[in-house]
Amino acid sequence: MLAQVPQPLVYAEALLTQYATLSRTGNDSTLLSDFVRGLAELSGCELTQLYLLDATHTCLRMNAECLNGILQSREAVSLTTDYKGEQLLQFSLCQNRTVYLSELGSSLYETAFLPNLATPWQSLLCVPLVNQQAAVEGVLLCASHRPVELQGFAESLGQLGGFVLGQLRLLQGFRRPNGPAYRAPVSTPNPSVFGLIGKSLAMRRTCSLISKVLHSPYTVLLCGETGTGKEVVARAIHDGGPRRSKAFIVQNCAAFPENLLESELFGYRKGAFTGADRDRAGLFDAANGGTLLLDEIGDMPLSLQAKLLRVLQEGEIRPLGSNDTHLIDVRIIAATHRDLSALVSEGKFREDLYYRLAQFPIELPALRQREGDLLDLARHFADKACTFLKREAVQWSDAALNQLSCYPFPGNVRELKCVVERAVLLCEGDELLAEHFSLRMAAMPECNSLKLRERLKQIERGLLLDCLRKSNGNQTLAARELGLPRRTLLYRLGRLNITSGDFNA
Repeated sequence: MLAQVPQPLVYAEALLTQYATLSRTGNDSTLLSDFVRGLAELSGCELTQLYLLDATHTCLRMNAECLNGILQSREAVSLTTDYKGEQLLQFSLCQNRTVYLSELGSSLYETAFLPNLATPWQSLLCVPLVNQQAAVEGVLLCASHRPVELQGFAESLGQLGGFVLGQLRLLQGFRRPNGPAYRAPVSTPNPSVFGLIGKSLAMRRTCSLISKVLHSPYTVLLCGETGTGKEVVARAIHDGGPRRSKAFIVQNCAAFPENLLESELFGYRKGAFTGADRDRAGLFDAANGGTLLLDEIGDMPLSLQAKLLRVLQEGEIRPLGSNDTHLIDVRIIAATHRDLSALVSEGKFREDLYYRLAQFPIELPALRQREGDLLDLARHFADKACTFLKREAVQWSDAALNQLSCYPFPGNVRELKCVVERAVLLCEGDELLAEHFSLRMAAMPECNSLKLRERLKQIERGLLLDCLRKSNGNQTLAARELGLPRRTLLYRLGRLNITSGDFNA
């Protein structure tokens, strides 16, 4: 570890002195200040900085800085650094890799996080800080005006930083009276941080839940109507967490028959069945270290549910045709548009697996519940379609926007995307018009001409249809969810002329 460091014995003695000094520190802010000062002494750099992720793990903040041996005090506003906009910090943090540049002046990277001084910066070292759970919590940075060989310091400084993270957690737990407990600043995550679009209250609540589970090992169950973007959210959880540099694999449980799905997930050994002429790794092995999204989990056969439960409980799998099991490290995210609790009561889904999957459920809002997001999504899809088709961006007419605003979009975001893409293809000019959109007009209320009684009937009809679709046409479950006797539900269905074809289509 110290072979590439000049004067290894002298450096080792100085490193041990830093460990001893930091272990005796009983104050959070003093610990961080002593750490960056120690980094400067060990590396010989004029600048050292410490960045830590906030509680939501979506914002990187500079917690301490030492310049020319003097601790720097900055305004709180200038401490925040959005690591999404800083390529070097983002790469080190997201890929969990050390970044070393010996000729910083000739590079094309943005270095706005470095102090702007008369003498240019030449050497730069960014080292990710990893806690005891192997999750990246921040980045330490060393920079010099001189061309210095800093790469040899990376491993030892990274281990020292991990030690500091452990000390920080101990101080938080002990709440020592000789200093205020350090609390990571908390910020409300914006949907754009996760690559999601929308500013509605429903989406902000969803993103708040995503931020809480982002860096935890818990299994996530994504629920919601079809077309609400469950795979997009699953990818956001993967890309924003510590497994982002590993594989993200999606498997639709309804796409294969039972036998094929089992071999697809668990793999098989040569000779396990007719046609198995070689060993084949399954998706659990392919996603090892990363994330596996099991879409439409409600359609998984009961026999496979038992095997999945063991994977979740023990973290091990046994391929088809093998007598041996082996451990895997995969984060499971499950998704479904069906009511799993109803399937449990019907005996179609294992109760023990349901509670295991629902460690952290996230209900994704339907598009009609995301007030104000529809037009932002429509413009986004139109821009992406224009880019894909290599044509100039299109404008929106007021009539087209009004038509979209009045339509309920039972297919949610997926339906909106298809409608907008088709409209862009039909548009021969530079403006999207109402006639470019193929909407089912019978399902669209006349927003301006309906009187109160008609509008209430439209709302009631929509609520009943949504509930019946969610319960897959089960009127008893729909009545229970609506808080109505089944006889009352049947009366309302007859009064509104709702037939089974309306909600089973």
